[in-house]
Amino acid sequence: MSKKSRSKLWFLVHSWLALPIWFFVLIVCVTGTLAVVSKEIMWLAYPEMRATAPSEDARRLSFEEIKDHLAQKHPEAIIAALYQPDGDYFALNATISLPGGRTSMAYVNPYSGEIQGFAPSFDFRRFTRALHGWWLIPATNGHSWGWYLVSFLGLPLLGSLVTGLVVYKRFWKGFFNPVLRLRHGARIFWGDLHRLSGIWSIWFIATISITGTWFLVQALLEDNQVSISSYSPATLVMAHNSVPLTADGEPPPMISLDRAVAIAREKIPSLDTSNIIMPSNTYGTLQVGGRSWYPLIPQLVDIHPYTGEIAASRLLSDRTGVELLTESMRPLHTGDFGGFWIKAIWAFFGLVLSLMVLSGLLIWTKRTALATAAALKREAREERKSRPVNTVENIL
Repeated sequence: MSKKSRSKLWFLVHSWLALPIWFFVLIVCVTGTLAVVSKEIMWLAYPEMRATAPSEDARRLSFEEIKDHLAQKHPEAIIAALYQPDGDYFALNATISLPGGRTSMAYVNPYSGEIQGFAPSFDFRRFTRALHGWWLIPATNGHSWGWYLVSFLGLPLLGSLVTGLVVYKRFWKGFFNPVLRLRHGARIFWGDLHRLSGIWSIWFIATISITGTWFLVQALLEDNQVSISSYSPATLVMAHNSVPLTADGEPPPMISLDRAVAIAREKIPSLDTSNIIMPSNTYGTLQVGGRSWYPLIPQLVDIHPYTGEIAASRLLSDRTGVELLTESMRPLHTGDFGGFWIKAIWAFFGLVLSLMVLSGLLIWTKRTALATAAALKREAREERKSRPVNTVENIL
Protein backbone atom coordinates (compact mmCIF):
# COMPACT_ATOMS: atom_id res chain seq x y z
CA MET A 1 0.00 0.00 0.00
CA SER A 2 1.33 3.45 -0.88
CA LYS A 3 1.92 6.07 1.78
CA LYS A 4 -0.95 8.20 0.42
CA SER A 5 -3.38 5.27 0.49
CA ARG A 6 -2.32 4.35 4.02
CA SER A 7 -2.92 7.94 5.22
CA LYS A 8 -6.34 7.95 3.55
CA LEU A 9 -7.28 4.68 5.23
CA TRP A 10 -6.25 5.95 8.66
CA PHE A 11 -8.33 9.09 8.07
CA LEU A 12 -11.35 6.93 7.28
CA VAL A 13 -10.81 4.88 10.44
CA HIS A 14 -10.67 8.14 12.36
CA SER A 15 -13.94 9.23 10.72
CA TRP A 16 -15.73 6.00 11.66
CA LEU A 17 -14.52 6.31 15.26
CA ALA A 18 -16.22 9.74 15.41
CA LEU A 19 -19.60 8.14 14.63
CA PRO A 20 -20.50 7.49 18.33
CA ILE A 21 -19.73 11.14 19.14
CA TRP A 22 -22.29 12.37 16.61
CA PHE A 23 -24.89 9.97 17.95
CA PHE A 24 -24.15 11.33 21.41
CA VAL A 25 -24.67 14.90 20.17
CA LEU A 26 -27.96 13.87 18.56
CA ILE A 27 -29.24 12.24 21.77
CA VAL A 28 -28.27 15.31 23.82
CA CYS A 29 -30.16 17.57 21.39
CA VAL A 30 -33.28 15.38 21.45
CA THR A 31 -33.32 15.05 25.24
CA GLY A 32 -32.75 18.79 25.58
CA THR A 33 -35.76 19.46 23.37
CA LEU A 34 -37.88 17.17 25.54
CA ALA A 35 -36.57 18.78 28.72
CA VAL A 36 -37.74 22.24 27.60
CA VAL A 37 -41.39 21.14 27.42
CA SER A 38 -41.22 18.26 29.91
CA LYS A 39 -43.46 20.07 32.38
CA GLU A 40 -46.01 20.81 29.68
CA ILE A 41 -45.96 17.12 28.67
CA MET A 42 -46.65 16.19 32.28
CA TRP A 43 -49.47 18.77 32.33
CA LEU A 44 -51.12 16.88 29.48
CA ALA A 45 -50.74 13.54 31.25
CA TYR A 46 -51.63 14.52 34.82
CA PRO A 47 -54.87 16.52 35.41
CA GLU A 48 -53.81 17.29 38.98
CA MET A 49 -51.15 19.65 37.60
CA ARG A 50 -53.73 21.84 35.87
CA ALA A 51 -55.19 25.10 37.16
CA THR A 52 -58.78 24.30 36.26
CA ALA A 53 -61.22 27.12 36.97
CA PRO A 54 -64.63 26.03 38.34
CA SER A 55 -66.37 28.75 36.31
CA GLU A 56 -65.55 31.40 33.74
CA ASP A 57 -65.71 34.24 36.27
CA ALA A 58 -63.75 32.41 39.00
CA ARG A 59 -61.11 34.47 40.78
CA ARG A 60 -57.64 33.19 41.58
CA LEU A 61 -56.98 33.11 45.31
CA SER A 62 -54.16 35.10 46.83
CA PHE A 63 -51.25 33.44 48.60
CA GLU A 64 -52.77 34.27 51.99
CA GLU A 65 -56.15 32.80 51.05
CA ILE A 66 -54.51 29.59 49.85
CA LYS A 67 -52.45 29.36 53.03
CA ASP A 68 -55.57 29.81 55.18
CA HIS A 69 -57.49 27.23 53.17
CA LEU A 70 -54.71 24.66 53.48
CA ALA A 71 -54.37 25.33 57.21
CA GLN A 72 -58.11 24.83 57.66
CA LYS A 73 -58.40 21.64 55.57
CA HIS A 74 -55.03 20.14 56.52
CA PRO A 75 -54.11 21.40 60.01
CA GLU A 76 -51.56 18.62 60.39
CA ALA A 77 -49.47 19.93 57.48
CA ILE A 78 -46.83 22.65 57.79
CA ILE A 79 -46.50 24.88 54.72
CA ALA A 80 -42.86 25.55 53.89
CA ALA A 81 -43.24 27.35 50.54
CA LEU A 82 -45.73 28.35 47.86
CA TYR A 83 -44.66 28.59 44.24
CA GLN A 84 -46.53 29.54 41.06
CA PRO A 85 -44.88 27.88 38.01
CA ASP A 86 -44.23 29.92 34.88
CA GLY A 87 -47.68 29.65 33.30
CA ASP A 88 -51.15 30.35 34.66
CA TYR A 89 -52.33 26.98 33.38
CA PHE A 90 -50.25 25.22 36.05
CA ALA A 91 -51.57 24.49 39.53
CA LEU A 92 -49.84 26.19 42.43
CA ASN A 93 -47.01 24.17 44.00
CA ALA A 94 -46.96 23.95 47.78
CA THR A 95 -44.06 22.41 49.68
CA ILE A 96 -45.64 20.76 52.72
CA SER A 97 -44.13 19.00 55.72
CA LEU A 98 -46.35 16.12 56.78
CA PRO A 99 -46.48 14.23 60.07
CA GLY A 100 -43.52 11.89 60.41
CA GLY A 101 -41.07 14.36 58.90
CA ARG A 102 -41.92 13.64 55.27
CA THR A 103 -41.82 16.63 52.91
CA SER A 104 -43.78 16.59 49.69
CA MET A 105 -44.86 18.99 46.97
CA ALA A 106 -48.62 19.30 46.53
CA TYR A 107 -50.50 20.53 43.46
CA VAL A 108 -52.99 23.14 44.71
CA ASN A 109 -55.86 24.51 42.64
CA PRO A 110 -55.35 28.31 42.63
CA TYR A 111 -59.12 28.92 42.37
CA SER A 112 -60.37 26.66 45.15
CA GLY A 113 -57.31 26.06 47.30
CA GLU A 114 -57.87 22.30 47.21
CA ILE A 115 -54.97 19.86 47.00
CA GLN A 116 -55.34 18.00 43.69
CA GLY A 117 -52.44 15.59 44.13
CA PHE A 118 -48.81 15.19 45.14
CA ALA A 119 -45.73 15.26 42.93
CA PRO A 120 -43.57 12.12 42.78
CA SER A 121 -40.01 12.40 44.02
CA PHE A 122 -38.61 11.68 40.55
CA ASP A 123 -40.93 12.57 37.68
CA PHE A 124 -40.64 12.87 33.90
CA ARG A 125 -39.39 16.45 34.14
CA ARG A 126 -36.56 15.54 36.51
CA PHE A 127 -35.74 12.47 34.43
CA THR A 128 -35.39 14.34 31.12
CA ARG A 129 -33.36 17.13 32.66
CA ALA A 130 -31.06 14.69 34.44
CA LEU A 131 -30.68 12.62 31.26
CA HIS A 132 -29.91 15.69 29.20
CA GLY A 133 -27.75 17.49 31.76
CA TRP A 134 -25.55 14.74 33.16
CA TRP A 135 -26.78 11.47 31.64
CA LEU A 136 -28.06 10.23 35.00
CA ILE A 137 -24.48 9.76 36.17
CA PRO A 138 -24.42 10.50 39.92
CA ALA A 139 -22.08 13.07 41.35
CA THR A 140 -19.57 11.85 43.90
CA ASN A 141 -17.26 14.77 44.64
CA GLY A 142 -18.47 17.86 42.83
CA HIS A 143 -20.11 17.67 39.41
CA SER A 144 -20.41 14.25 37.80
CA TRP A 145 -18.26 13.47 34.78
CA GLY A 146 -21.51 13.17 32.83
CA TRP A 147 -22.06 16.92 33.40
CA TYR A 148 -18.58 17.63 32.03
CA LEU A 149 -19.16 15.33 29.07
CA VAL A 150 -22.42 17.03 28.06
CA SER A 151 -21.36 20.62 28.70
CA PHE A 152 -18.12 20.07 26.73
CA LEU A 153 -20.27 19.65 23.62
CA GLY A 154 -20.86 23.39 23.66
CA LEU A 155 -17.36 23.89 22.25
CA PRO A 156 -17.63 21.68 19.13
CA LEU A 157 -21.18 22.98 18.59
CA LEU A 158 -19.90 26.55 18.59
CA GLY A 159 -17.00 25.51 16.36
CA SER A 160 -19.41 23.83 13.94
CA LEU A 161 -21.44 27.03 13.73
CA VAL A 162 -18.38 29.17 12.96
CA THR A 163 -16.87 26.76 10.42
CA GLY A 164 -20.28 26.22 8.81
CA LEU A 165 -20.68 29.95 8.23
CA VAL A 166 -17.17 30.10 6.76
CA VAL A 167 -17.75 27.13 4.44
CA TYR A 168 -21.22 28.22 3.34
CA LYS A 169 -20.37 31.32 1.33
CA ARG A 170 -22.93 34.13 1.38
CA PHE A 171 -25.14 32.15 3.73
CA TRP A 172 -27.45 35.13 4.23
CA LYS A 173 -28.92 34.51 0.77
CA GLY A 174 -30.64 31.47 2.26
CA PHE A 175 -32.91 33.79 4.25
CA PHE A 176 -34.36 35.32 1.09
CA ASN A 177 -34.08 32.36 -1.28
CA PRO A 178 -34.50 29.15 0.73
CA VAL A 179 -33.83 25.95 -1.23
CA LEU A 180 -35.19 22.51 -0.28
CA ARG A 181 -35.17 20.10 -3.24
CA LEU A 182 -37.45 17.11 -2.67
CA ARG A 183 -37.08 15.23 -5.97
CA HIS A 184 -33.33 15.06 -6.39
CA GLY A 185 -32.48 12.12 -4.17
CA ALA A 186 -31.79 11.67 -0.46
CA ARG A 187 -28.29 13.16 -0.60
CA ILE A 188 -29.53 16.45 -2.09
CA PHE A 189 -32.55 16.61 0.24
CA TRP A 190 -30.57 16.08 3.44
CA GLY A 191 -27.90 18.52 2.30
CA ASP A 192 -30.47 21.25 1.59
CA LEU A 193 -32.24 20.55 4.89
CA HIS A 194 -28.95 20.74 6.78
CA ARG A 195 -28.03 24.12 5.28
CA LEU A 196 -31.53 25.56 5.58
CA SER A 197 -31.87 24.46 9.22
CA GLY A 198 -28.47 25.91 10.03
CA ILE A 199 -29.27 29.29 8.48
CA TRP A 200 -32.50 29.79 10.40
CA SER A 201 -31.01 28.44 13.63
CA ILE A 202 -27.89 30.61 13.79
CA TRP A 203 -29.13 32.60 16.79
CA PHE A 204 -30.34 29.48 18.58
CA ILE A 205 -27.16 27.47 18.00
CA ALA A 206 -25.09 30.41 19.24
CA THR A 207 -27.27 30.70 22.36
CA ILE A 208 -27.19 26.98 23.18
CA SER A 209 -23.48 26.54 22.49
CA ILE A 210 -22.39 29.60 24.49
CA THR A 211 -24.63 28.83 27.46
CA GLY A 212 -23.65 25.15 27.31
CA THR A 213 -19.98 26.11 27.41
CA TRP A 214 -20.71 28.29 30.42
CA PHE A 215 -22.00 25.21 32.28
CA LEU A 216 -18.57 23.65 31.69
CA VAL A 217 -16.80 26.75 33.04
CA GLN A 218 -19.22 26.93 35.98
CA ALA A 219 -18.53 23.31 36.93
CA LEU A 220 -14.77 23.89 36.78
CA LEU A 221 -15.07 26.97 39.00
CA GLU A 222 -17.35 25.35 41.56
CA ASP A 223 -15.36 22.13 41.77
CA ASN A 224 -12.25 24.18 42.46
CA GLN A 225 -14.04 26.34 45.09
CA VAL A 226 -13.84 29.50 42.98
CA SER A 227 -16.82 31.85 43.27
CA ILE A 228 -17.65 34.93 41.20
CA SER A 229 -20.90 35.64 43.06
CA SER A 230 -21.31 38.36 45.67
CA TYR A 231 -24.41 36.71 47.13
CA SER A 232 -24.54 34.21 49.97
CA PRO A 233 -27.75 32.14 49.93
CA ALA A 234 -27.46 31.32 53.63
CA THR A 235 -30.71 31.67 55.56
CA LEU A 236 -30.99 34.98 57.36
CA VAL A 237 -31.35 34.84 61.12
CA MET A 238 -32.89 37.83 62.87
CA ALA A 239 -31.67 39.12 66.18
CA HIS A 240 -33.58 37.60 69.08
CA ASN A 241 -34.45 40.99 70.54
CA SER A 242 -36.05 42.04 67.24
CA VAL A 243 -38.84 39.50 67.67
CA PRO A 244 -41.72 41.02 69.65
CA LEU A 245 -43.36 38.84 72.28
CA THR A 246 -46.93 38.68 73.54
CA ALA A 247 -47.91 38.69 77.21
CA ASP A 248 -47.50 34.92 77.45
CA GLY A 249 -43.97 35.07 76.01
CA GLU A 250 -44.87 33.76 72.54
CA PRO A 251 -44.15 35.51 69.20
CA PRO A 252 -47.14 37.36 67.73
CA PRO A 253 -48.92 36.09 64.60
CA MET A 254 -46.92 36.45 61.41
CA ILE A 255 -47.92 39.19 59.00
CA SER A 256 -50.20 38.08 56.15
CA LEU A 257 -48.66 36.85 52.93
CA ASP A 258 -50.63 39.48 51.02
CA ARG A 259 -48.99 42.21 53.08
CA ALA A 260 -45.59 40.62 52.49
CA VAL A 261 -46.24 40.67 48.74
CA ALA A 262 -47.27 44.34 48.95
CA ILE A 263 -44.07 45.20 50.86
CA ALA A 264 -41.96 43.40 48.26
CA ARG A 265 -43.69 45.27 45.43
CA GLU A 266 -43.00 48.56 47.16
CA LYS A 267 -39.33 47.60 47.00
CA ILE A 268 -39.59 46.23 43.45
CA PRO A 269 -42.57 47.90 41.70
CA SER A 270 -42.51 45.61 38.64
CA LEU A 271 -42.19 42.39 40.68
CA ASP A 272 -44.34 39.49 39.47
CA THR A 273 -44.48 37.46 42.67
CA SER A 274 -44.12 33.76 41.99
CA ASN A 275 -42.84 32.24 45.23
CA ILE A 276 -42.99 32.71 48.98
CA ILE A 277 -40.75 30.81 51.40
CA MET A 278 -41.95 30.66 54.99
CA PRO A 279 -39.60 31.19 57.96
CA SER A 280 -37.86 27.94 58.87
CA ASN A 281 -37.93 28.88 62.56
CA THR A 282 -38.99 31.65 64.94
CA TYR A 283 -36.04 33.83 63.94
CA GLY A 284 -36.10 33.19 60.20
CA THR A 285 -37.26 35.65 57.54
CA LEU A 286 -40.19 35.51 55.15
CA GLN A 287 -38.83 35.50 51.60
CA VAL A 288 -40.79 36.83 48.62
CA GLY A 289 -39.41 36.35 45.12
CA GLY A 290 -40.30 36.66 41.47
CA ARG A 291 -39.32 38.17 38.15
CA SER A 292 -39.62 41.78 37.06
CA TRP A 293 -38.93 43.77 33.89
CA TYR A 294 -35.83 41.64 33.24
CA PRO A 295 -37.35 38.15 33.11
CA LEU A 296 -34.12 36.14 33.07
CA ILE A 297 -33.14 36.76 36.69
CA PRO A 298 -35.44 36.54 39.75
CA GLN A 299 -35.27 39.07 42.58
CA LEU A 300 -35.74 38.36 46.28
CA VAL A 301 -36.85 40.32 49.33
CA ASP A 302 -36.40 38.97 52.89
CA ILE A 303 -39.01 40.42 55.24
CA HIS A 304 -39.26 40.42 59.03
CA PRO A 305 -42.28 38.14 59.52
CA TYR A 306 -43.61 40.03 62.58
CA THR A 307 -42.88 43.69 61.85
CA GLY A 308 -42.86 43.80 58.04
CA GLU A 309 -39.45 45.44 57.87
CA ILE A 310 -37.18 44.48 54.98
CA ALA A 311 -34.25 42.52 56.40
CA ALA A 312 -32.37 41.99 53.14
CA SER A 313 -32.88 41.90 49.38
CA ARG A 314 -31.26 40.60 46.25
CA LEU A 315 -32.08 42.97 43.39
CA LEU A 316 -30.84 43.38 39.85
CA SER A 317 -28.95 46.49 40.94
CA ASP A 318 -27.06 44.41 43.52
CA ARG A 319 -25.47 42.27 40.82
CA THR A 320 -22.27 43.03 38.98
CA GLY A 321 -22.09 42.95 35.20
CA VAL A 322 -20.48 39.51 35.34
CA GLU A 323 -23.28 38.22 37.58
CA LEU A 324 -25.97 39.60 35.29
CA LEU A 325 -24.34 37.78 32.40
CA THR A 326 -23.69 34.46 34.12
CA GLU A 327 -27.04 34.26 35.92
CA SER A 328 -28.78 34.79 32.56
CA MET A 329 -27.13 31.69 31.08
CA ARG A 330 -29.39 29.00 32.54
CA PRO A 331 -32.78 30.53 31.56
CA LEU A 332 -31.40 31.32 28.11
CA HIS A 333 -30.35 27.68 27.74
CA THR A 334 -33.63 26.19 28.98
CA GLY A 335 -36.09 28.79 27.64
CA ASP A 336 -37.72 28.93 31.06
CA PHE A 337 -38.30 32.67 31.41
CA GLY A 338 -41.26 33.83 29.34
CA GLY A 339 -44.13 31.40 29.60
CA PHE A 340 -45.42 28.84 27.15
CA TRP A 341 -44.59 30.59 23.89
CA ILE A 342 -40.93 31.05 24.72
CA LYS A 343 -40.74 27.35 25.60
CA ALA A 344 -42.52 26.50 22.34
CA ILE A 345 -39.96 28.53 20.35
CA TRP A 346 -37.06 26.84 22.18
CA ALA A 347 -38.60 23.40 21.64
CA PHE A 348 -39.19 24.07 17.93
CA PHE A 349 -35.63 25.20 17.29
CA GLY A 350 -34.38 22.35 19.47
CA LEU A 351 -36.17 20.01 17.09
CA VAL A 352 -34.66 21.88 14.13
CA LEU A 353 -31.20 21.54 15.68
CA SER A 354 -31.80 17.81 16.20
CA LEU A 355 -32.81 17.43 12.54
CA MET A 356 -29.73 19.38 11.48
CA VAL A 357 -27.46 17.06 13.49
CA LEU A 358 -29.31 14.04 12.07
CA SER A 359 -29.00 15.30 8.48
CA GLY A 360 -25.32 16.07 8.98
CA LEU A 361 -24.85 12.61 10.46
CA LEU A 362 -26.54 10.95 7.48
CA ILE A 363 -24.57 12.99 4.97
CA TRP A 364 -21.29 12.35 6.77
CA THR A 365 -22.00 8.62 7.18
CA LYS A 366 -22.86 8.14 3.51
CA ARG A 367 -19.86 10.16 2.36
CA THR A 368 -17.53 8.23 4.68
CA ALA A 369 -19.00 4.89 3.60
CA LEU A 370 -18.46 5.73 -0.10
CA ALA A 371 -14.93 6.94 0.62
CA THR A 372 -14.20 3.75 2.56
CA ALA A 373 -15.45 1.55 -0.29
CA ALA A 374 -13.35 3.51 -2.77
CA ALA A 375 -10.27 3.21 -0.54
CA LEU A 376 -10.71 -0.55 -0.20
CA LYS A 377 -11.03 -0.93 -3.98
CA ARG A 378 -7.89 1.17 -4.45
CA GLU A 379 -6.03 -0.99 -1.96
CA ALA A 380 -7.13 -4.16 -3.79
CA ARG A 381 -5.95 -2.76 -7.13
CA GLU A 382 -2.58 -1.76 -5.70
CA GLU A 383 -2.19 -5.18 -4.13
CA ARG A 384 -2.89 -6.91 -7.46
CA LYS A 385 -0.39 -4.67 -9.24
CA SER A 386 2.32 -5.45 -6.68
CA ARG A 387 1.99 -9.24 -7.10
CA PRO A 388 4.69 -10.92 -9.33
CA VAL A 389 3.46 -12.16 -12.67
CA ASN A 390 3.82 -15.95 -13.11
CA THR A 391 5.58 -15.92 -16.47
CA VAL A 392 7.82 -18.69 -17.92
CA GLU A 393 10.91 -16.64 -17.03
CA ASN A 394 9.88 -16.35 -13.36
CA ILE A 395 9.17 -20.08 -13.16
CA LEU A 396 12.56 -21.00 -14.65
